[in-house]
Amino acid sequence: MLEQRYTSDKIEAGCDEAGRGCLAGPVFAAAVILPDNYRNELIGDSKQLSERQRYQLREEIERDAVAWAVAKVDNIDIDKMNILQASIHAMNMAVAQLKKRPEYLIIDGNRFKSEQKIPYSCIVKGDAKYMSIAAASILAKTYRDDYMTEQHRQYPQYGWDSNKGYPTAKHYRAIEQYGVTPLHRKSFTLYKQPTLFD
Repeated sequence: MLEQRYTSDKIEAGCDEAGRGCLAGPVFAAAVILPDNYRNELIGDSKQLSERQRYQLREEIERDAVAWAVAKVDNIDIDKMNILQASIHAMNMAVAQLKKRPEYLIIDGNRFKSEQKIPYSCIVKGDAKYMSIAAASILAKTYRDDYMTEQHRQYPQYGWDSNKGYPTAKHYRAIEQYGVTPLHRKSFTLYKQPTLFD
C-alpha cells in the first residue's frame, strides 16, 4: 500500500496532472486532501490501473476525500506559456479550488512553484509512492479522458476516444490527412518526422 502522508502534522494535499505529452486538448490537474489514516489498497499510479478501476476509484476518492478539485489549462494557454508552466498553473488552480486550504503540498514530478505561497515538496514518481498524489492522478486522468472522449464526437477522425490526444500513429496520420483542429497544440511537433523505417 502507498504511503499515507509526507508530513506528520499538516493538512496535506497531493497534486498531479494528466495530458502533458498530448498533441491536443488541455492539460488537467487535480488536488486531493485525504482523511488522516485513510486506507484504500486499490489506489495506485493511474497509469497502472485499468480504465474500469480508475472510474471506480474516482467515485471512492470523491466520496471519501476531505477535499478535492480538478482544473484545466487549455491548448491556447499551453501554446502561450509552454506545457511545463501550464501544468504547474493547472495544479495551482486545482489547489485554489479546494474547499479546505492545505498547509502543505506534495507534487508529482520535480518542478513546481506555489502561486498561493503554500510550502511544498516535489516527489519524482510520487503517484507510485503517496496515496494523495495517486488519488490526484486518478482524478486528473479520468476527467481529462472524459473531456477528450466528448471532443471525439466533434472530431472523430483523430481517434481521441482511444488515444485521448496522445501521439499515436493514427493521430499523426489524421493530422496529415485532415490538418489540425482548434484543439491541437501548435507549439508541439504535430507532424511525424519521416524515419528510415517508414
